[in-house]
Amino acid sequence: MSDADTPSQALICSARGCRASADWSLRWNNPRIHQPERRKTWLACDTHRSQLGDFLTARGFLREVTPLAGSPTLEG
Repeated sequence: MSDADTPSQALICSARGCRASADWSLRWNNPRIHQPERRKTWLACDTHRSQLGDFLTARGFLREVTPLAGSPTLEG
């Protein structure tokens, strides 16, 4: 289990150098190496959601984007 898996830890955006709180979960897999049902997760802040999503989409890896539970994204 990583530090991000513990509820007491803030979830941080996966973009390089970003330390902002994550509001989005980008779930993906690489079909060349992962089973179809397997999902890996990148976390994204509002600023980096499209950048990370575009990167995964260009490679055919992005499967779904969902708001993180407890994020302000769900309140709107």
